[in-house]
Parts: sequence; structure tokens; C-alpha cells
Amino acid sequence: MKPARLGRLAVLGAAVALAVPAVAQANEVTKWNEIAVNTINAKAPLTSAPPAGAVFVAMVQGAVYGAVNAVDRHGRPYLVDRSYPKASANAAAATAAFRVLDSLFSATDHAALQAAYDASLLAIPNGASKEQGIEVGEMAADAMLAEGHDSRTVIGCTFGSGLPGVWQPLAGPSGPLCDPTPWVGNAKPFVVNSPSQFRTAGPYSLGSPEYAADLAEVKSLGKIDSATRTDDQTHVAAYWQTNPAANYNAIARRFVDQFSLDVTDSARLFAMLDLSAADAIINTWNDKYYWNFWRPITAIRVTDPTWTPLFDPSLPMAIGGIGPLITPPYPEHPSGATAYASASMHALASFFGTDEMTFYATSSRFPIDPTQPRERRYFSRFSDLTNEILEARIWAGIHFRNADVQAANLGREVEHYIQTQYFAFVH
Repeated sequence: MKPARLGRLAVLGAAVALAVPAVAQANEVTKWNEIAVNTINAKAPLTSAPPAGAVFVAMVQGAVYGAVNAVDRHGRPYLVDRSYPKASANAAAATAAFRVLDSLFSATDHAALQAAYDASLLAIPNGASKEQGIEVGEMAADAMLAEGHDSRTVIGCTFGSGLPGVWQPLAGPSGPLCDPTPWVGNAKPFVVNSPSQFRTAGPYSLGSPEYAADLAEVKSLGKIDSATRTDDQTHVAAYWQTNPAANYNAIARRFVDQFSLDVTDSARLFAMLDLSAADAIINTWNDKYYWNFWRPITAIRVTDPTWTPLFDPSLPMAIGGIGPLITPPYPEHPSGATAYASASMHALASFFGTDEMTFYATSSRFPIDPTQPRERRYFSRFSDLTNEILEARIWAGIHFRNADVQAANLGREVEHYIQTQYFAFVH
């Protein structure tokens, strides 16, 4: 499918997405996207936590796009300047993804990755096209790895001054709870110019009526035994404590199947999605440590020492699914989950040329009953998902509204910049 047809299909897709079962497509882009997400998410938090995962998934999808775009040139060159129209796009995609993943995780995953890559190549007819595709994929992967996006570093907790408004780590079972991924705030972006290019306006002043209103809202709605939060809001808050890379890339893979996207369009879809998400998260993490603002739990306990947010390890797992729900161990402003969702959903809307699309998301949280499937939540607009997450972080008791609103704006601005700088040139 060529991009010019996507806008017309978006309208049809909104009507039939729930009625017509998807038919899986033979596509090396989607195959390796799933391999990449699963491989990255299986790692320790330094690599798998959502901020870091966004960077590594983008490295894979950026390399895949650079390789496929060199074969079937529909946009500005990315990583590979020359065109190779006779090369196999599937061989280029599989090779680019394999080479990036194998370089990042060879010590633990080489055998599994090599087996998957061998299977990919076996399914592609031998010949000059396949060999040239492999060569193009290697070029794209090598160029991506040379960019220096992987700057993983273990950094200890940064303790604030203890003054009002300043973030402080919370106590955990074996010491302070620390951010495993502060390095993301200074990682090299993929398309935007710097980690601080999209600086937000920052938190409200502690003495402002706007801050007082946000504080009162989260104090009421975000309390673990809130009398103002509904049961559905409690459920939604827990549902969205999910892995965004797994969730949003799965949505994109279902769109590939639903619309029978070819390799070229699939590579562009995942590049738009994951490069936007990664650059939004890099800017968000830089912004977090720039403002270093306290969480609601710290702010509210100044006057109410017993206040506990919904996201607390004591939350019954029947509400939250398997695994504890906690206040995230890094500064509050802006919201990472909301920025990630906003950039991702705006990227999908840009690709299809419409905000109106019927689709579902599946939480990565396992249900208590292992015989039950993971819950699906259905949406009729991409923006509806972002808006639900924006509210969910307040219901969870972990964010002020201002942090969510500014994060949604940051994600939108990053995606718009990437769209106009690279993907608007698709012909």
C-alpha cells in the first residue's frame, strides 16, 4: 500500500476494525518489531524501563526504516544516503534489526537472535537482491550504532535539598527508591536537535491558586481509599500502569495486518511511532531533572502525614493485576506516561491522516486469573487514549494535572517537529 491511499483507508478502517478479523501479513518489519520489543522488555530496568526501552526500540526501528527507505525511497534519506532499488526490502529490514539487537544484547541473546535471523533469510529467495538487501541492512545498522544513542550509565540517586517543591526519593524495602534510567535525560535524540529542545513551562508556583487546585484534586481523587474516585477510575488507573513500548507497537502491528501494509509503509509507520516516542521521552526526562519537582505524596504529607496514593504496594492485586503499583522513583514534572502516549498517538494519527480510528489496546499487566485473557480497552480516536492516560495518572495519585497537560503538549510538539522535518517529505 502506498501512503496516498492511507487517508481513504483510515475512514474505512474506523468502521470495520471491530467487524473484520485481521489476516496476518508476511512482513519482516513486523516480525522484527515484535522480537525487538520482547527482547528489550526482558532486560533489567537499566535497559527495559519505559524511558530506556523507548530509546532501544527506536534504535531498531530507525535502522529498519533507514534500510528500507534506501531500497524503496519514499522519504528523505535516513542513515543511508544512497538508493538501492534492486535490493530486497525484507532482507534489509531483517538485517538492520538483527544487527542492532545483536550488537546491544549479544552477550545474552545472540543464539535466539541468530536463529530468528537465519529463519528470516531462509524465507527470502537467494540471489543478488537478497545479498544487496543484507548489505543495505548492515549499513543502516552500523550507522545507527555509530550515532551514540546508547549511553546507558548507572547513576545513583540525586537527593534534593529537602525544601518545599523539591523532589526526594521515597524509602523502599532496602533503601531509597532510585530512577534506573536518569541517563535517558541526556541521551542523543534521534531527530530533534537536543534533549532540552522542548522545555516545558514548568510546575506551577507553590503559592499559586493553580497549584492549590491541582493539589486538592489529586489529594481527593488520588487517595488510596478515595471517596470521590469511581471504581472504573480505579480500574483504569491500574490498567495503564503498563509497558508503553509493548502496547503501542502491538497496536501498530495490528494496523499493519488490518490494512495489509507493505514493507515500505510498515517501516515508515514504526519509525514515525518509535522515533517520536523516544525523542519525546528523552526531552521529558531532561525536563524532569531540570525542574526536579516533588510528587503529590511528598507534597500532601507535609500537612497530612497519613495520606497514601492509590499506587501503593498495599493496593489489592485484584484491582491492579500481578505486581506492585508504586509512586515512580523520579521527579514528577512532566508526566512520562502522558508524553509517551501523546507522541505515539499523534504519530499514528499523522501516518493515517486522521485522529478517528477504531482500535484497542491491551495492558501488559497480567490478570490475577491466568486462565483469563488480558483486558482490551477500545477507542474510536487516538486522542482518546492519551486523554484517558492523562486522567489515569491523577487517579493513581502520582501526578498533578499540570504535569500531565504539559506532557501531552510536549509529546505533540515533538511528534509535529519530527513529522515536518522528515516524514512530511514522503512522496
